[in-house]
Amino acid sequence: MMVLYGDSSDQRSLSLDDTSSTEESPDQTRLSLETTNDAVPYIGQRFPTHDAAYEFYAEFARGCGFSIRRHRTEGKDGVGKGLTRRYFVCHRAGNTPVKAANDNRPQRNRKSSRCGCQAYMRISKTTDLGVPEWRVTGFMNHHNHELLEPNQVRFLPAYRSISDSDKSRILMFAKTGISVQQMMRLMELEKGVEPGFLPFTEKDVRNLLQSFRKVDPEDESIDLLRMCRNIKEKDPNFKYDFSLDSNNKLENIAWSYASSIQSYDVFGDAVVFDTTHRLAAFDMPLGIWVGVNNYGMPCFFGCVLLREETLRSYSWSLKAFLAFMNGKAPQTVLTDQNMCLKEAINLEMPSTKHALCIWLIVSKFPSWFNAVLGVRYNDWKAEFHRLYNLESVEDFELGWRDMVNSFGLHTNRHIASLFALRSLWALPYLRSHVFAGMTTAGHSKSINAFIQRFLSAQTRLAHFVEQVAVTVDFKDQAGEQQTMQQNLQNICLKTGAPMEAHAATVLTPFAFSKLQEQLVLAAHYASFQMEDGFLVRHHTKLEGGRKVYWVPREGIISCSCHQFEFSGILCRHALRVLSTGNCFQIPDRYLPHRWRRFSTPSTKSLQNTHNDHTERVQLLQSMVSTLVTESAKSRERLEIATENVSILLLKIREQPICSQGVRELSSNQRNI
Repeated sequence: MMVLYGDSSDQRSLSLDDTSSTEESPDQTRLSLETTNDAVPYIGQRFPTHDAAYEFYAEFARGCGFSIRRHRTEGKDGVGKGLTRRYFVCHRAGNTPVKAANDNRPQRNRKSSRCGCQAYMRISKTTDLGVPEWRVTGFMNHHNHELLEPNQVRFLPAYRSISDSDKSRILMFAKTGISVQQMMRLMELEKGVEPGFLPFTEKDVRNLLQSFRKVDPEDESIDLLRMCRNIKEKDPNFKYDFSLDSNNKLENIAWSYASSIQSYDVFGDAVVFDTTHRLAAFDMPLGIWVGVNNYGMPCFFGCVLLREETLRSYSWSLKAFLAFMNGKAPQTVLTDQNMCLKEAINLEMPSTKHALCIWLIVSKFPSWFNAVLGVRYNDWKAEFHRLYNLESVEDFELGWRDMVNSFGLHTNRHIASLFALRSLWALPYLRSHVFAGMTTAGHSKSINAFIQRFLSAQTRLAHFVEQVAVTVDFKDQAGEQQTMQQNLQNICLKTGAPMEAHAATVLTPFAFSKLQEQLVLAAHYASFQMEDGFLVRHHTKLEGGRKVYWVPREGIISCSCHQFEFSGILCRHALRVLSTGNCFQIPDRYLPHRWRRFSTPSTKSLQNTHNDHTERVQLLQSMVSTLVTESAKSRERLEIATENVSILLLKIREQPICSQGVRELSSNQRNI
């Protein structure tokens, strides 16, 4: 694009360094007024102030696809006569001078956008009849670079701005502890604009939040380390680690509490490492390790604050976490779609299965596909979830191909990326790995709500460690209360099968409800003995089914659907075979400790001791718990239970005990 106006001095040279003060002639002015559009600058165009001229040129530039900046000012005869000439130039005008190398200070090496563009507008001050005004005396709209499209030009710094009302709104959001990404989504909804069309970016918001700080970050870091040392002095089992940069300033810090380390020892088979949040008031990336306990509730494992999100920092955080957990890596770790983090996990946890959090992927679908698919978006989403829940890899890949063809998504980059990463998120590729149910929507919501508690109050950085501790303690107390309620709730046996009654005495109500669902469904399946196992299929089906392998002598059973490996709960197919084979109790190995009533951090020694005495004590406690639950349902039941327990106690007290038995019993009571 090239539009050129100017006087004779402009025709001699288009250089921005031209200092000629030659003005245009009256004839040239009249010609320009008669032949140009007011939307485009022209020679002789008048403005009451130089700011008005700047605003006009800026609006013109925005429509063309570039932005402008003030370049140079001049005074008449050089000095003492006031401002008489101004140059406004394209934002890519000039060239960035090369900085002298300094060994003591690292260079940013950031690429400059300046490329020597010659586009400009020059205005000069004149006085007619004693009234000063500014007139355009030079204008060229020739650019040596590509101009931006309307949907791109708004991202130029000159056109990004946060109004005072928006600043107040952002500050209010920051105080509630929500992330910058959530702030952007809320403001888009409030203003009724499409995602990404606010007049500012996430980076602008983070810069604004940075300016809200009233404390010195370096002092805060010192206080944070001091806080960790103080906690360590009070609790030797508290663990923390940190790294310093080349200037001896705090770079990264991670910590975990004694109760969290104990919980990880039992429930650390599947872990979510959430790195999608930041401490809003300090603009620091925050990583939180979370799992699920035997009552299906989130449990906290550890926390890390990073200066930046790089492969180096993520690797450091994973090493610190493994050190806290005595080198024990999780079997499965779920994360966001972060390539640096993915590479760090491959380096530091090579034996761990890395998967992507499906709920984080699905949360991006509206911005990825809503505009592309329009009214077909909901149909596509339903098809995606159907494919996601398939069992066979072959069925998934065939179905994906059909879905792409049906919805015309061959060239969509998000679809291509999802398919390339399918082994990290699609269930057909993940069913043989343990996830403890953390792929379900219910668990994703509870984990997110749990994490939000850490971010619910803006506080000093040094106090954040205490804030997390308070939240963890609160959740532990809430968990204990919920555990008591679940232990006392009515457990209704639905099948009458001995396996169901046995499982009810061992598993937590949460885990038992999952197993009970499979037991009920198992009644709808038929099993056929084959040479190498059993074929199990629904009674209405004539083909297909699942292959079940059972070795009764060794108490080993497995199914081709891999549900036990995936969730720790036996599937309907395996349960059907056990029932057909007159098995009245589920084999002990298929009632995992992570789902048992007494699989708590304080019972580590109980879990590691598999002698007969310990198992009898555990079974007795389960029976007592069930006895209390059943007896409390009515006054009549309670009277019967009280009478019979009294008789039972008298009989037990009549039995002689040896000193060794006393020592064993007291030892186990301490461990329970």
